[in-house]
This record gives sequence, C-alpha cells and structure tokens, in this order.
Amino acid sequence: MAHAQEPAADMLSDEVKPYKIRAAIHRQVSSKYLELTRRKLELTRLPHQTPEPRSINGWWEPQPTVEPLVDFWLERFSWREQEQQFNARVPQFRTAIKTAALETPVRMHFVHASSRHAHAMPLLLIPPFPFTNLSMAHLIDLFTEPGDGTLDQPFHLVMPSLPGLGFSDALPDSVPLIQTVAHMLHVLMKRLGYEYFLVTNSGPWPSVLAPVDWELADHLALHYPNSCLGAHFVSPPFSRPRIRDSPAAWTRWKVASILRAPILGYSLEDLEALRSADTSVPTGARASPHAILGFGNDGAHEPNTLAYALCDSPLGLLLFFLMVLRMSGPNRGLPPAEIVRMTELTWLPGPEGTMRLWAQCAAGEEKQKRRRAQRPKAAITVFSGDQGRVGVGPPLPVPLPRPFPNSYACPAWGRRQYHVVACNRVTGRPGLLAWERPQVIVVGVRSLAKAVLAADGRIGASGAPKTTILKRVVVDGGQKAAATTSETIQAPEATPGNRPQETVASGSEPDRQQVAGPSEREAWKQPMGPLTPQHQGIESPGDGDGSRGGSPDTVIAVQIGA
Repeated sequence: MAHAQEPAADMLSDEVKPYKIRAAIHRQVSSKYLELTRRKLELTRLPHQTPEPRSINGWWEPQPTVEPLVDFWLERFSWREQEQQFNARVPQFRTAIKTAALETPVRMHFVHASSRHAHAMPLLLIPPFPFTNLSMAHLIDLFTEPGDGTLDQPFHLVMPSLPGLGFSDALPDSVPLIQTVAHMLHVLMKRLGYEYFLVTNSGPWPSVLAPVDWELADHLALHYPNSCLGAHFVSPPFSRPRIRDSPAAWTRWKVASILRAPILGYSLEDLEALRSADTSVPTGARASPHAILGFGNDGAHEPNTLAYALCDSPLGLLLFFLMVLRMSGPNRGLPPAEIVRMTELTWLPGPEGTMRLWAQCAAGEEKQKRRRAQRPKAAITVFSGDQGRVGVGPPLPVPLPRPFPNSYACPAWGRRQYHVVACNRVTGRPGLLAWERPQVIVVGVRSLAKAVLAADGRIGASGAPKTTILKRVVVDGGQKAAATTSETIQAPEATPGNRPQETVASGSEPDRQQVAGPSEREAWKQPMGPLTPQHQGIESPGDGDGSRGGSPDTVIAVQIGA
C-alpha cells in the first residue's frame, strides 16, 4: 500500500470532506514508494521471446508493446505532476459510510462536479471495473458543461471509486457486494443533498471483466425507486424471453424473429444485429476469454495469488491492464500517458482491493426480490456490432487474450423489468466506450433525462446540492420538452468533423441532442488516439486518418497488441 492510515476520527466521520492526494502529512503517496516503483521498473526482467511464429499458437507477444511503455513510465511520466493536476482540476471528496452490513464505516472517494446551469440534474455515473473515477476525469465537462445548455441537458455529476479501488476503502469479504455498495451510493447521493437522481453504468456489459457497474445501476433502479428515478444502461445483459417466464413476451419475440419484420417493439436493426452476433464469432473464439485464461472460474474466485503477484510488480499490473484493454476490443489504442496513469491509480493504493472486488463479483450473489410491481424508467444503449464491415480475404487470427465475442440484447427484452422510455441503437462495437466514444453515453443519459423530466417533475425541482463544489454563475434553465420516446441510431464515431446524426426510428420527434465532439480540454484529460491496429484485408469503421506520422518528439499512441 502506498498510503498510510488516517486518524480514527476521520474514519468515523460522515462529513463530506474535500479530498487531496497528499504527499506530506498522513501521505497517501510517499516519495519512498515512488522511488521503489522506479527501482522495480529499472530491474524488470522480461521473458525470452518465443521462437515459434505467433500464427502457430495464437499467443499475444507483449514485448513490442511493453518495452516502450516501461521506458515512457521511467523517463516521461511523473506521478507528482499527475497528482497536482488531479488536485487542481478534479473536485474530489471523501466520506465515511456505514450500513447495516458493515461493522465499521467505509470511506468512499468520489468526484462531485456541479454544473453552472440552474436546471442541471443529479447523475450518478458508475465507472466500469477495474477503472477508478480519476481515470474517467475527462468525462466531467461532457456532462456538466454542454455546448448549449438550453438544448443539451446538463448534469451535476457524481463519480465514485468502487470500494477497494483507487482511494476508496475495501469492503469486508463477508458482506454482499452489490446490495451493500448500492446502499452506500444511495446514502452518498442523499448526503450530497440529492433527493432524486439518475444513474448510468459506463462499461458495455459484454466487454468488461466484471459487470459491477451494470449490477449496481440495476439494483439502484429496482430497489430505490423513490430516489433513483431512472437508469441508463449500456449494452445490458438482457436475455431472450422464455415461454415459461413470460408467454406474451416470448410470443412477440418469436413472431418478430420469424417474420423478420419491425413489429411488436422490435426493429430491423435489432433483428440484423442479432443475426450478425450469432454468426460472426469465429470457431475457437466462442469460449469466454475468462475461461481460456482461467478467469471466471477458480482464477477469479481466489484473488490472493494475483494480488500478491501484482502488488510486487508494476510491470505485472501494467500487463493486467493491457489484458483488460485488449479484451474490451478497442477500436484504437490509448496514448502511453493514459495507460500508465490508469495503472498507477491502481498500483499506488495497491491492487489487492481490485482483485478482491473482482472475486466478490465473480462469486455472485442471490438477487433480491423486487420491492414493488411498478417498472422503473430506463433508457437503453445497444451496439449493432460489425455487421457493416466488409473484409477482403479470410479473417485474420486474433491472438489471446481475444476481445469478447460481440453480443446483442434487444431493448424490447428489457421491457419485462423496465419501462423503456428511450432506445439508442449505435453502429459498430462499443470498444473502450468511455475513452473512445464517451458522447454515446452522454446521448443515452440525456434521452433518459428528457423522458423523466416530461413525466416526473420531482427531479427538476430537487434544487442545488447541499455541498457547494465551485462558485459559478447560475443561468436560467430551459423549458421542459414534450413527452416523447426516442429511438436513435448513431454513427460509429463522433469527431468534430463527422458528427453522427440521430435518426428517429419510431416516428416520434427526435431529441434535440447530438453527439458533439469533445471540447478543448487540458491535454492530460484527453484520451487521444489512433485507436485500432490496422490489418490488411479488414476495413475498420471510423479509421480515416487516425494513424499519422509524427516528429521524433511526438508521443505516438501505443497499439494494444497487433
């Protein structure tokens, strides 16, 4: 662990306190630990490269990726600079929360960024595992400061670090994970003065190691309906209707799939995406990457082996994150600073909390019964996959660890549990959504906000947060929009020169939203690209001029395997 324990009084306080990553008194990150990290990187011993061609065994050879990253970490990356930037630019807080399942309070670190717009709505955004909230600081302005606050709904943004990740304390192993953390998040929103709020997950369910963010958003919407007035789900794991569970839903699904017609809540995009997902997975890649590597079986259920190994090796933890990124199926590569930064945010507090949270999620828990029959409001964003890609020649083998196979869940399947008020169908694969196409999340949340505002005035009248974040000028809010259910189809990329247009599939009025390109932010916040390894014979959507040459001093984005 890089940080020391703080006074007991701080542990027991339920006060919301501003948080700084400190380097002096009660220091979270000591200079001795940073020097130890440097020495470990300098003494790194890499394995001998395998003499066999990669096509024989299908294994990923990390050395061409890892060596430049280690050099960058040693020579160009400064944690003290990152620390100063986080402290100066990201509104961080921490508070201790106790629930019935916890014997002692657990401190939760979170980002709380208020919008200057008077009509901003409270939004709880749950980061995808295993990433911390500070890894997603680049999302703050997208939600809090839209280009046009009268047309694009702004939000007061709350982003927690899950227990055991970043600067949040870990949970005891004995407590039920999802219901305990969901209750903590509910307490947090109440403590910040938000009687009503919306929630969104941020990691596409098929592309994450552990769907903690989805399970928490789902639990909050189902079990706290008097506070959480709606949820936005990114690629939720909805299953096909079964006749024994819901005969009516099963009948509608069978009729639409047999006739292949846009009827009974299904669209042509749904049917084509399902067909593509069922037929596009190559032979030998249908098994989950978890099963191939032993994860998801005993490998994830017993976390201490990995925790001990990664706690002593910054290179090992770097490779763990490279594995996570590869299995997410990135459309591009992330810059070295981004990869090293997300690794440091787990390395410095210690990776044992990350491994144990993963094990707790992999172990699963019994679902609680729903508290009432009324279905919560939900907006759903799904991805159609690579059905529009055209390849020349046979598909190339993908080295292990392979990206997760493409999966598709029809929004109509969610109507058994949710009142689906908006559907956003996006072309392409999600990839590293929060870094590559964060505007997709914003559009989905705004479609939910519009529907909730039209039907429920409580959240619009919830007022400003009790905890003042920044002194900002308050401007007049916009008028409420008419009640509509939006169904949108978005283009695969959102760049300033090629903004996707929303096509309304239902015939209702389209939302006045568009996926705007990122505003000019500090360079440290921007996950830049070129983002996918280019292979001859495969056309990648949105590649364009993503790969450019540079001067000798240019930091080129690291491709996560090739």
